[in-house]
Amino acid sequence: MDYNFEEIESRWQEYWRENNFYKATEDSESPKYYALEMFPYPSGKLHMGHVRNYSIGDVIARYKRMRGYNVLHPMGWDAFGLPAENAAIKNGIHPSVWTWNNIDNMRSQLKRLGISYDWDREVATCHPGYYKWTEWMFLQLYKRGLAYKKKSFVNWCPSCKTVLANEQVVNGECERCGTVVRKKELEQWFFKITDYAERLLEGLDRLPGWPEKVKTMQKNWIGRSEGVEITFKLESGDEVPIFTTRPDTIFGVTYIVLAPEHPLVSKLIRGTEYEKPVSDYIYELQSMNEITRTSTETEKTGMFIGSYAVNPLNDERIPVWIANYVLMEYGTGAVMGVPAHDERDFEFARKYGLPIRVVIQPKDDILSPATMERAYVDEGVMVNSPGFNGIPSAEMMEKIKQYIEDKGYGKRKVNYKLRDWLISRQRYWGAPIPIIYCEQCGTVPVPEEDLPVLLPEDVTFTGKGESPLAECESFVNTICPICGKPAKRETDTMDTFMCSSWYFERYTDPRNDERPFDYDKVKYWMPVDQYVGGVEHAILHLMYSRFFTKFLYDIGLVPVDEPFTNLLTQGMVLKDGAKMSKSKGNIVSPEDIIAKYGADTTRLFVLFAAPPERDLEWSDQGVEGCYRFINRVFRQVSELKDLYVKNKWRFDNLDEEDKKLRYKTHSTIRKITQDMDGRFSFNTAVSAIMELSNSLNDYLSLKHNNRNMNVVSELIYNMLVMLAPFAPHVSEELWHQIGYEGSIHQVSWPSWDEEALKQDEIELVIQINGKVRGKLNIPADADDETVKQLAISNERVGAYISGKPIKNVIVVPKKLINIVV
Repeated sequence: MDYNFEEIESRWQEYWRENNFYKATEDSESPKYYALEMFPYPSGKLHMGHVRNYSIGDVIARYKRMRGYNVLHPMGWDAFGLPAENAAIKNGIHPSVWTWNNIDNMRSQLKRLGISYDWDREVATCHPGYYKWTEWMFLQLYKRGLAYKKKSFVNWCPSCKTVLANEQVVNGECERCGTVVRKKELEQWFFKITDYAERLLEGLDRLPGWPEKVKTMQKNWIGRSEGVEITFKLESGDEVPIFTTRPDTIFGVTYIVLAPEHPLVSKLIRGTEYEKPVSDYIYELQSMNEITRTSTETEKTGMFIGSYAVNPLNDERIPVWIANYVLMEYGTGAVMGVPAHDERDFEFARKYGLPIRVVIQPKDDILSPATMERAYVDEGVMVNSPGFNGIPSAEMMEKIKQYIEDKGYGKRKVNYKLRDWLISRQRYWGAPIPIIYCEQCGTVPVPEEDLPVLLPEDVTFTGKGESPLAECESFVNTICPICGKPAKRETDTMDTFMCSSWYFERYTDPRNDERPFDYDKVKYWMPVDQYVGGVEHAILHLMYSRFFTKFLYDIGLVPVDEPFTNLLTQGMVLKDGAKMSKSKGNIVSPEDIIAKYGADTTRLFVLFAAPPERDLEWSDQGVEGCYRFINRVFRQVSELKDLYVKNKWRFDNLDEEDKKLRYKTHSTIRKITQDMDGRFSFNTAVSAIMELSNSLNDYLSLKHNNRNMNVVSELIYNMLVMLAPFAPHVSEELWHQIGYEGSIHQVSWPSWDEEALKQDEIELVIQINGKVRGKLNIPADADDETVKQLAISNERVGAYISGKPIKNVIVVPKKLINIVV
């Protein structure tokens, strides 16, 4: 029979749909398993990264069903976002139409891959039935003081007169018109994720199923540090709090630096000779983003602003500067300059001729500021620190903290690099922020019964000026729910990370119109047992999802405070050593590959070509190889289907070749089961199935006239069942060819027979100086000494070692023997 993948795959996909095989319902009789891949942005076309991600998740879901779990495996769409608005501006198509068309297209592509999703649970974050509850979540945070508004800087294009997202700024210029982008201060909404910093950090220690690199990335992003916050008083009467982890160096402070955006800067320079040059310098910095400003490769620049502060520990008068490397968003927006003991401060002080004072001397040297070539950052003995001289700096830490607190100069403090989450977006295509502004009543939350605040359809997209929402009078103008007088709606929409921070909980109850989800349903399914997605989401998405789940736990909506028990971050798909992209011209279309080879071949290749957590190098030859393998299995089973023994197999009177084949069957079951349980070594599992198919070929060739069809049938049964999660369509087809009813995906995963794994003889590979020179059958219970003697006395081996002294004989039990001559 010919392997007609188009006919086979479409027929079985329809069969699965008609029989609702993947519909998930709560079942107290079975253990649950929640398998989830990160849902995609509906760009319109799947790429190979998608195919790999969803194939990995599908193998896990199918395998767990066969292991007896009640599996939830849903899919949806992270559907809000800037590309839809860009399409509206460029092509004159409404973001809603563009998005839903893309969703329809990508849904059909996923179905073509045969992914086992429960499509009845599909969600799209741009649907009012979903974003109603996104708005509701905002209100819960607002009621508890975790949502607030403050001024913050945004990217501003003076030509387009619009706010730009970071991805719209290319080399410091607007991607639309090429104008240099500036920073502009706007009132924006934030979530107080910093209130959860310690819990987010502590929770990582309770996630053994997460990759260590991801946990390290999150720990670094949270950035917990212990130190003191000390107040420097300015001669103007103002006070500047500064956090430091090195209080032992405070006597060495010779200047302080404010962020150019610090609110004190404009006050301190007003009406002075420094006003214009400082303002010009700040204006120039507005074209630099935060990453560039703080990069170690960016030259550090700064400017004295004409003011002085007093070091509270020694009453020394020190200058106040601004510099590009200090950001208002980090710490207090001010740092102390200790050039003798900080590399960045040292370079800055040398560049601008600022004083350098050594306050920690190494035990075996004497540092001189005039001759120092770099900062000294190690431990030593305190000097130039009245009251503390001669004390080892390691002992100084606690003493100086206590001294600062006793004197009232500051206090001990735990600081975090983590900043509050800015959720405002000056865009149309996002969930509206449910806030109303009334001249009489102030800031008023939209009543919950009035949700959702719907996005209006009658908007115009020009790419110029404010958000289309701000120019839509029918949306902006409303009535205050408290006093009934005319009021204005908030025209910012929410960051799309907000939509993706709770979607996994909505999947548990996606059609609930009364609440975001039912507690009992979320209790049954949560947490997600296995989450699969790219490592590029290791920080923001995963951090925000953990924050949201902890908040929902605190208000009694969910029973868990961590959303994802296990995390698998799959590698990228590369071609010619680089990530696939249009600009590199190295994209491989999944649609083209599926059309040429079928969905099963496409899936099998991305699962076989590399371990899931590693990058995968695309190989046309590799795809061809997987296609040939599927064809071989198809031929093997099709040619033997009329001889297949469907009833209970008998294993008496087996000869040695029969026993070897049974051993291969059951050793493969054991290996693949171990590969799948926890490690998800899909590539080695597929390789083992390929080896099993090869063993069947060898057996059939060797025993052409006296095949034991009980042994052969056992192998075919188990090979198809183990292949089913990886290549679901051809497995289903062959399952029915050999006479079974129902679906192969509803049978139990096989278990190995320990009796079949007992061998009278085993085959060892023989190597001479590491090169394979033959094979040797030996008794299975032979000890190492017996194995050595049998190998050395082997006639074939004798030809290679004759007349050569044997230096060593290495036995790898049950695998090989290497004779070193």
